[in-house]
Amino acid sequence: MLNPVKTALNITSGLARQGTLYAGNAFDRVFRAASLVQAGQTPFETLYSDGLVSLRYYPPLKEDFIELDDLVIPVERTTHRTPIVIIPPLAVNMLIYDLFPQRSLVRFLRAKGFEVYLIDWGIPKREHTHYNMHTYVAELLPAYLNRVREHSGEQELSLHGWSMGGMFTLFYSALSKDQHIRNAIVLGLPIDSHASGAIGWMYQRIADVASVVRKRTGFQLHSMKPHWFHTPGWANTIGFKLSNPIGSVMGYWELIVRLGDREFVTNHATTSAFLDRMVAYPGGVIQDTVVRVWIDNQLAKGQIQIGEDFARLENVNANLLAIAGQEDTLATPGAAKRVMDHVSSTDKTFRVAPGGHMGILAGSKAPKASWLELADWLAARSD
Repeated sequence: MLNPVKTALNITSGLARQGTLYAGNAFDRVFRAASLVQAGQTPFETLYSDGLVSLRYYPPLKEDFIELDDLVIPVERTTHRTPIVIIPPLAVNMLIYDLFPQRSLVRFLRAKGFEVYLIDWGIPKREHTHYNMHTYVAELLPAYLNRVREHSGEQELSLHGWSMGGMFTLFYSALSKDQHIRNAIVLGLPIDSHASGAIGWMYQRIADVASVVRKRTGFQLHSMKPHWFHTPGWANTIGFKLSNPIGSVMGYWELIVRLGDREFVTNHATTSAFLDRMVAYPGGVIQDTVVRVWIDNQLAKGQIQIGEDFARLENVNANLLAIAGQEDTLATPGAAKRVMDHVSSTDKTFRVAPGGHMGILAGSKAPKASWLELADWLAARSD
């Protein structure tokens, strides 16, 4: 026969332990969040820095195996001949490429036998507000790719660009006509921005208004000084979260509901370390992107103005792998697929993967949904 007093004591003791767990997790998440963050654990060497932009190299892994979610991946000791250079977008911090030990793109690519480099654009300040597309595509990017070539001893390179990093990848290839870009991988890249869902519809309406204003007054956004468009990091954080407001709110609601789950709390802190630490956009880049990519939708015609020149996508002939997110609201599959109409690549593949704008790069489904295929695709074209 059950002892009611003992049962009551056990229940009370269990509730007390659960309450202590909830309180401890809540305290750590609010006041000791940095201790929970798992991102940025893959070792790298900084090969060069100009004070703002730096070049990372990820040396061979010491372990024999790595974990990729629930998979065990053997570390390949024979490296592919063609190095891969990760070209991030602006505004984000580099934790996104090394988010979790079991979900790290740089660690995975290194384990699959690739020499991995990453260009860290740094944290632009007001003194860099005049930096524009030309600065990154025609000045900084070629200089840093040359440093990769010097370090690796290889002329042919593979480029990996997500979001604006995908723009930099294609714009550089189109503008420079660099015949030594062997492979190009672009993710979440809107080519026909006016076809990008609700955001595309909004910019179509803005384009209509802008056309009338230009005809009647001659006013253009590029007539203004770039410093008026300099966007601080906190504004980019808000903007990114507003691209999926329901998901952002639900993420914090789920944190409250699952506060007793230490692993979930740790994962939430790690993801937030990326989302909450976005960095500034230089004003010149904002001008170029808003006007030429979104309002004027120049890429839909297969070219874009970079400084005084035009980058024509028909000049891109590298092997191309383009990936769009099925739930991406910034670069919908319909907006991204248009890249296939403009590049001259004979070997080109377009596919849609599960996830939103961030999810296709580093979401929980990304390793199995796209990383494994990406590595196979790249390996077949890197020796």
